[in-house]
Amino acid sequence: MPSPAPIPLLQARGLAFARNGEPVFGPLDFRLDAGEALLVRGGNGAGKTTLLRVLAGLLEAEEGIVEMDGRRVDRDHLARGSAYLGHLPGHKADLSALENLAFAMAMHGVTGDLEAALAAVGLAGYEDSQARRLSAGQNKRLGLARLRLSPAKLWLLDEPYANLDLDGIALVDALVRDHLAGGGAVLLTTHGAYAAPPVPVRTLPLGRGAGAAA
Repeated sequence: MPSPAPIPLLQARGLAFARNGEPVFGPLDFRLDAGEALLVRGGNGAGKTTLLRVLAGLLEAEEGIVEMDGRRVDRDHLARGSAYLGHLPGHKADLSALENLAFAMAMHGVTGDLEAALAAVGLAGYEDSQARRLSAGQNKRLGLARLRLSPAKLWLLDEPYANLDLDGIALVDALVRDHLAGGGAVLLTTHGAYAAPPVPVRTLPLGRGAGAAA
């Protein structure tokens, strides 16, 4: 007998979102297994960022269901089960880099070597620097350090390469590769100027007529 198909880490059925009565995306049907990356493609206004925010529990879907590890989940469970890196850094401007990481870890109830996490993303020496004094690229690296420490298996990355130099782009690639190798999964968007990470990637098109991953 063939082995049963693995339970997807994330599965959406009929997922749709509307703003002021106007459809933004959907209905969408897709799944994401452990060890997989799914690249969301679409033009400006196709709803890429909105989709990630729905899956992060920041917005409520108009229709459809989402399952994680085979169990239907609500916004609260999506927020707890995923790690989201968006366009905004999501840091407290008056806290230092180290304090921001400590705050994020306390929210998740986990511990980790915060200084090592900063060093791993190229922020050694910036432990006591306020987030407001960091450049856009350095704030993105601080977000990557937070991501690296997160216990979530599902990463939602909205244009993770933006504001990064070549070393930063290579850092994102390495983090994604390691996360997938460890049994995690990544759903991401990228601007047209950036390539997808160097791992096997399926695509989820958004826009008119789109509705399933390939």
